[in-house]
Amino acid sequence: MPPLSRDQAQHRADDIQAFYREVQRLQEERALLLAPEQHDRLGEHHRQLLAGYHSTYDIDPDARARRLSLGMRIASLLGALALAASLLFFFYQFWGLFPEAAQVGILAGFSLGGLFLTLLLRQRDQSGYFSKLAAILAFACFVLNVVMLGQIFNITPSDNALLPWAAYALLLAYACEVRLLLGAGLLCILALFATRLASWTGLYWLDCAERPEHLLPAGLLIFLVPQFVSQARYSGFAAIYRVMGLLGLFVPVLVLANWSAGSYLPWPSDLVEGFYQLLGFAGAALAIWLGNRRDWPEVVHTGLLFFVVFLYIKLFDWWWEVMPKYLFFLVLGLTAVLILLVLGRLRRAQAQKGGQAA
Repeated sequence: MPPLSRDQAQHRADDIQAFYREVQRLQEERALLLAPEQHDRLGEHHRQLLAGYHSTYDIDPDARARRLSLGMRIASLLGALALAASLLFFFYQFWGLFPEAAQVGILAGFSLGGLFLTLLLRQRDQSGYFSKLAAILAFACFVLNVVMLGQIFNITPSDNALLPWAAYALLLAYACEVRLLLGAGLLCILALFATRLASWTGLYWLDCAERPEHLLPAGLLIFLVPQFVSQARYSGFAAIYRVMGLLGLFVPVLVLANWSAGSYLPWPSDLVEGFYQLLGFAGAALAIWLGNRRDWPEVVHTGLLFFVVFLYIKLFDWWWEVMPKYLFFLVLGLTAVLILLVLGRLRRAQAQKGGQAA
């Protein structure tokens, strides 16, 4: 059997707990009656399996432990953000008191120390909470390092910093299985694509927001990464890729659907906005269909979110000025009810299809 990740071991443990709950119900309904020796043999196998998972991966054996683990994840995230903020304000409070050589040494020491601490905790922390906290702190130190070194040596700000930030974030994300850092790395990649395309078209890199279409190629590439590079070993990573890719696609389309001046299309303003509005509706509907077909709930939710946003913005453009306010919000409420009815019909059709397949 290939080695499991902690999340895979946790999923297996959750499945075992759900299995015993269902077996209990079936026995009460007298739909499944296991012989005592079968039940004991199965229970012994699962106890050994769960004991091995707990000693190797420090999993949560029951729902109570899972709730405590959720609190620990929230605490580790808040702690990492608080420590990063503390480090930032510490530097700005006392930075001017250090000579230039000491400043460079402090920055390098904090970055290397954060990396070594992360690697050390990764080896010793089976739960992963402290290593993930250290990884986020190490990334914050590295970002601060690049920014402060640029100020020390009076280096002109450049988008070149986005590349090492993205590489470091992805390295720490895969080393410690930190989805937050994966999202940060992909965000840096999106920004790098936009700034480079802006530079190639003659814009200053900080003005890349004036051309939202620069995000579209990067968004598509990021969305397709899990199709070509398997993320099965890393729980939730494929979903992060798809969500970030969809954000890179839908956000510029949403902007251009209401601001045609940012588009490269040589069409009249109304035609450009109409084109991107249709593209937004079609893209959101395609995301819902694709996510439902491939069993990607994050794609369904993102597509549905942007479909509703596009729809409400369009309703606002059509009727806000001509309708009484109570009637306008009544239309919005009825639209939400219509969306619920359509999704409910699709859900029932999907359930019927699944029942026929079974």
